[in-house]
This record gives sequence, structure tokens and C-alpha cells, in this order.
Amino acid sequence: MTKGVKKLYLVKLNKTQLSIYFLLFFMLLSNISILAANKIIHSERSLYRNILVTENYWQRCLQFTIKKDQRSQSCTNRHHPKEMVFPYTKMMMASLLVTPKPKRILIIGLGGGTLPMALADLLPESDITVVEIDAAVVKVASDYFSFNPSEQISVVVQDARVFGRRALIRQEKYDLIMLDAYNGDYIPEHLLSQEYLQECRMLLSESGVLTANTFSISKLYHSESTTYKSVFNNLLNFKSNKSANRILIASIEALPSRQQMKHNAKALAPLLKPYGIPIQKYPYKLDPDSDWNTNARVLTDQHSPANLLNAD
Repeated sequence: MTKGVKKLYLVKLNKTQLSIYFLLFFMLLSNISILAANKIIHSERSLYRNILVTENYWQRCLQFTIKKDQRSQSCTNRHHPKEMVFPYTKMMMASLLVTPKPKRILIIGLGGGTLPMALADLLPESDITVVEIDAAVVKVASDYFSFNPSEQISVVVQDARVFGRRALIRQEKYDLIMLDAYNGDYIPEHLLSQEYLQECRMLLSESGVLTANTFSISKLYHSESTTYKSVFNNLLNFKSNKSANRILIASIEALPSRQQMKHNAKALAPLLKPYGIPIQKYPYKLDPDSDWNTNARVLTDQHSPANLLNAD
């Protein structure tokens, strides 16, 4: 066989191989598509929202909607149940850099129960109270996301504002308060106001910390920031390029130094590894400086955030 014939034979062989590779590639894509396709395994209309539970090969997700599209509120990795799927839930755990061992914890908003279950596992001596306005969400979290109320985790089905005022009458104090309420469109406006944050501040112990999940791309960014700053002078702003969420961490006492937070992160790293939380990167991202318009209007019970969201 001449060199020219050999060369032609190899080209044809390579084209055949290429066709096979393309076929295998598209078969793989097809299988991935099938595995990734979400199917609805539960659907209901509660008093407050539409609730869906969807599932694919990798994840199971809780979704809410009121006016707009369906949005995932909580997801679990079906093969690694402890691993936190959303960056913002991982970011919320940065509060442990400021208060590593909170004894009494209050969480506003349940979702699928990711945060209370993780904290109960990490802090077995803690007492955790979860406040969730929607009884249907509590049932769905229990039925589909392995959330289990226990002696350590109690659930109160109530509006967070009502709960807070009654807790003040009882003179309750918490070492860590986590605000993670979401109604399907945005954070409920009565949980954004200066008055509500003042109530939360009064519920904190002397060394207590408040952590709030909010958004870095909201029209309310500047007003939310000035509102938190008006109540908590000690404030850390935590943003990530992996998420549209941002986390605010506030305390009554002076915040720990970055060196102390690095020390706390090193101790926490082995415990948080199963959750996929890169805690040792967080001290460098917690910013004490204002990156917002400090003259933005403070949000109050009389000045509704919805007014800003709807304004053009």
C-alpha cells in the first residue's frame, strides 16, 4: 500500500471514529438531560403561597411562588445529604466565626430545614427555636427533607413579628438570631423595618449575634443597609460572586478581629467540611466598611419596602 493510500485510509478511519465519538457524546448528553430533568413530586397551595417539591437524580428542591416564576428556596443533595447546595446557606454559617458556640438560637424562616438541622448537628448542646408562618412548609420539610423537630429543635407556627413581641414579654434572650424569611417574591416587608430590627436587638444576649440573608442586587440594597446600620453599629457585609444573596452579620458588642475569626475558622473547618462550607475563606470576605449610600432612607413600618421595589 502506497503512502497516499495509507493516509486516505487513516483519514477515513478517523472520520468514522469521530462519528462514533459524536454519537456517544450526544447519548451522554441525552442521559444527563434525563437525569437532570426535574419532576414534581408534591404540589399544594397553602394559605400563603404555592409550594412545589421537585426532584432529579442529584437534588430535591422546595420551591415557592406567589406572583412570578417558581424559585427554589431549599435544595438537598440526594447523594450527600449534609452538603449544603446553596451558597447563601453556607454563607449564613459565617456567623459562627463571630459566635462559635451559641447556646440559644432563633431562626426565622424554615424552608427545607437546612440551617436548623446543620446547627443541631454541629452544636448538640444548643437549644434551637424555628419560627415559620406557614404550617404547610413545616409539614413539607418533615415529609420531604428529613426535617425532624425534637427536644433540641422546636418549631413555632407563627408570624415572626408576633413571636418576637411575645418573646420580649417573656424576656427571652438568644445568642444567635438568623433571619431567613422569604415569601416567594421578597423578604416580608414587616421583617425589614427598623422597628423589627430593634425588637431583634432586644432579644439578643449581651454577646449575641444577628445574621440576615438578604440580596446584593436589590433596589433596596442601600436602604436595607442603612436600616441595619441604624440599629447595629457593629456590622459585617458578606458578599460572594457565586451568589446574588448577601449576608449581614451584626452584634451588640464589638466584632472579633479578622485574626480571631481566622482562628475560629481553623477550628471550625473540620466540622464544616461535610457541609461543603469553605469557612477558612470567609474571614477575608467579611467587610466592616460601608459600600452603600449612607444617606439612603431608613426602612420603617410606615415606609414600606414595597414602595421602593415598585418605584421606577
